[in-house]
Amino acid sequence: MARIPEPDQTPEGPAYEGRLLDRADEEVVDQGVSFDLRTLISRRGILSLVGLGAGAVTLAACSAATSSASPTTSSSATSGTTSTPSASASASASATAVADLPSAEIPDETAGPYPGDGSNGPDVLETSGIVRSDIRSSIGGGTTADGVPLTFSITVTDMANGDVPFEGVAVYAWHCDAEGRYSMYSSGVEDETYLRGVQVADATGTVTFTSIFPACYSGRWPHIHFEVYPDLDSTSDSTNAIATSQMAMPESVLADVYATSAYTESTRNLSQVTLATDNVFGDDSGALQQIAITGDVDSGYISSFVARVDTTTTPTSGSAPSGGGGNR
Repeated sequence: MARIPEPDQTPEGPAYEGRLLDRADEEVVDQGVSFDLRTLISRRGILSLVGLGAGAVTLAACSAATSSASPTTSSSATSGTTSTPSASASASASATAVADLPSAEIPDETAGPYPGDGSNGPDVLETSGIVRSDIRSSIGGGTTADGVPLTFSITVTDMANGDVPFEGVAVYAWHCDAEGRYSMYSSGVEDETYLRGVQVADATGTVTFTSIFPACYSGRWPHIHFEVYPDLDSTSDSTNAIATSQMAMPESVLADVYATSAYTESTRNLSQVTLATDNVFGDDSGALQQIAITGDVDSGYISSFVARVDTTTTPTSGSAPSGGGGNR
């Protein structure tokens, strides 16, 4: 049986190895976590308690014995990126820093004439069921959009706080169907709500939607619209958006997608526009707005995109005036 150490008697009271006992009337082995840690640290000389409580030291010891899951990172297919080695100290403990960041804030772009956010009439954001990841069908039934499957993810970072993942923001995304029509607006689909949806960003700042590849309609490079709101409640008013922008579909896959039967006019329309001549992406050929993508027309495509949002700046773009007009 192990020998129970005897305390020393000092003028200040019972002590063990020079340290006063916290509980003078109890055995050395019953002095508690705080006394045990002081003893351990004194013997091994490997830690310091300056600025740390017992709980912090205990957590440090635990962290050496456990490891977290491999972090998930997202990247954008942009020409200029910067690398951040870690998230800001203000990030949630469960959040993962985005490894590769675009070189600047996501550009402000028009929401176009077909936003469906209440800014020019129709408002899908007031519809029960708009918070969803699969946006292929109209809410509550109706038409399901046909086309090449596309799953796209948007990771939002908070530039004002060191580009930590912007957990909790609400992202509203929408785009045209394989014929270039926008639900709620275009002739024949005014009563449909497909290819529109809202998701709330998780701890990595990411939202993911299951959809189809958008068409190329006359005058525009194929694209996906999105708005970022501070939280879900803020979507009740389109003026609450802290970012409004568009993602450009990658040229490398367009020929294969538009060769399929659902996209009857897209090949011809694409031959008449380039990223450089597009009226939205033309300023810089969409350098900060091109998505990364993998897959094929048979199994579908998976894409990812990173949008840096700076809440210290004032958004400069938004929805088109009422009445729509023009393809944007």
